[in-house]
Amino acid sequence: CGGSISDSSGVLQSPNYPGSYPNDADCVWEIQVENNFRVTLTFRDIAMQSGTCQHDYIEVYDGPLHSSPLLGRFCSGSFPTYVSSSNMMSVRFHSDSRYSFRGFQAHYSSIPAGHNTTIQCLPDYMHVVVSRDYLQSQGYSAQRVTLDDSHCRPTVTPQEVVFNIPYNGCGTTQEENNDTISYSNTIRVSSSGYVIKRKKNVNLHVSCKMLRKSWQQVMYAAEDTVDVNEYQFGRYDMNITFYDSPAFLRQVRSSPYYIDLNQNLYLQACLRNSDPNLKVVVDTCVASPDPHDFNTLAYYLVRNGCPRDSSYATFYSPSSHFARFKFNAFEFMSQHPSVYLKCQMLVCRLGDYSSHCYQGCSTRAKRDTSSAEEKVDVVVGPLQLREGSAPRGSTS
Repeated sequence: CGGSISDSSGVLQSPNYPGSYPNDADCVWEIQVENNFRVTLTFRDIAMQSGTCQHDYIEVYDGPLHSSPLLGRFCSGSFPTYVSSSNMMSVRFHSDSRYSFRGFQAHYSSIPAGHNTTIQCLPDYMHVVVSRDYLQSQGYSAQRVTLDDSHCRPTVTPQEVVFNIPYNGCGTTQEENNDTISYSNTIRVSSSGYVIKRKKNVNLHVSCKMLRKSWQQVMYAAEDTVDVNEYQFGRYDMNITFYDSPAFLRQVRSSPYYIDLNQNLYLQACLRNSDPNLKVVVDTCVASPDPHDFNTLAYYLVRNGCPRDSSYATFYSPSSHFARFKFNAFEFMSQHPSVYLKCQMLVCRLGDYSSHCYQGCSTRAKRDTSSAEEKVDVVVGPLQLREGSAPRGSTS
């Protein structure tokens, strides 16, 4: 149960609904809609163990589970509606080992947010757009919208003031906080006037914060400013590619990738990001014959940094943005022709020796990650056996 959801609308419900939900369930749904939209969630049915909500309960968070305010926790009563302050909301369902009931059903959809100011966290820079109509309606001039770094000027169009703020320039600062790796800058909107002024200046603080599996974009106003709040979420740009040898010189571009049983397969994960102070490692890799289901029939090569397959091994990488590894090819029984891999990559601060990137094999739960490490899912495949393929003897 649970998972990441990106559709603009849909239905959430407890496992087996409308039948009885299982004991000891802990499901988390992350709903992420388009940038500059918000999530509205309405519960249509709730039938759970009532009382103090200590045993079975639903929690709704205003963003990612471990880094966002709790909007509500309940197990019975009226059917509430929640609206996120960003384009992301998380819903957690928990049951204990005692009684079981029908559970819940809820409907979600996306609604437009205000478009006076919009932001996007792109791989190498923050894209911030401020409406000129909005500035003029508040008595501010587009010509007085600047960064502290005067060399980094916006593009001013008849409708908008547009900033492309790099993560490694224009005064952008970096900071590690709780569940985030944060890149921040300040857009300043000055009141007009040379001798006196009657309006407050606006300090618009813009941040891209790397959360679990996503970029969080945050905008807020500093002390003695106009109150502006915007939040958006995106994701790290990550891919995994097969190579034809341990030299990692030639990519395998064919799809499907036809292989022999027990053939050595070489893979490289690549983080596309301009921040040189990030490190990526392989946390978990699971194989399945179905690219949409990695639970029903699954085989783990590595889990929480711990190898599960005897042929799995890692290689030295020339860059902290690359993670290289290998395993020997196999096939699933019962006539499944293809193999897909779903790998969860861990991104940490370079040199943070307290993080799992440096500690290696870990048996701690996924939500116990340190304050500056994030996980990103990538699916790669399919792999298929060559016709008449016989098992190879493995070589290093």
